[in-house]
Amino acid sequence: MPLTNESYDSLPYVDTHVDDAGLAAARAAILADLSTAGVNTADLHPALAPAAQYTPRFSDLVEREHARLDANPASRLSGIDVKRYEDLDAPESTGAVADEDRPAAVQQWNRALTQAHTSAEYVQGRLTQLGLLEKFGKNAWLVGNAQLEDLLRGLEADLVDVRGQHDDVATLRRTQQEAVLGEIKTLEHTWKQGLGRVLETEVAAEALKQQILDRRRAGAV
Repeated sequence: MPLTNESYDSLPYVDTHVDDAGLAAARAAILADLSTAGVNTADLHPALAPAAQYTPRFSDLVEREHARLDANPASRLSGIDVKRYEDLDAPESTGAVADEDRPAAVQQWNRALTQAHTSAEYVQGRLTQLGLLEKFGKNAWLVGNAQLEDLLRGLEADLVDVRGQHDDVATLRRTQQEAVLGEIKTLEHTWKQGLGRVLETEVAAEALKQQILDRRRAGAV
């Protein structure tokens, strides 16, 4: 069971602020160490899973449509063609021969009649929709606005709640870090003193070693 139950990745209220020069020097030292170890920073870590290559799959109908558009880009639709609902002029009649005796004229009349029926259905549906809009549109619009306002109030309440939680967490974090500030400073000072004593010991040992070598050389002479 570990003795330390909490871990802090960052102590913004306790740590000393690092200036840009120090940060640049630290990054340069890290990159130099990585280059010495033969690590390429452009390569991903081996523990990371490779990115999956996504290949879209379309149905045969969509594939054929793509092939058609690639072969003839000008055939691409820009919207609904409404001319067939507008060109409702009657076919020209020759006058000398009855139209029912000419199959081509009969076909033209049938096409014009079909277009007229389509246009009539469209206009009738449009009138129905406009009537419903005039009768119920205002109330539907007001109800929709009321629902959107309720949704907005709920989102604003959630936002206030989240901001309050954020402030509470920040306050608790600051309090906890400031509570251990003295201990951290003491440990840092003790660590620096211990490190300085280690360096002093190494320097003294090296000096003693040099004295021993000098005396041995003097005795040999």
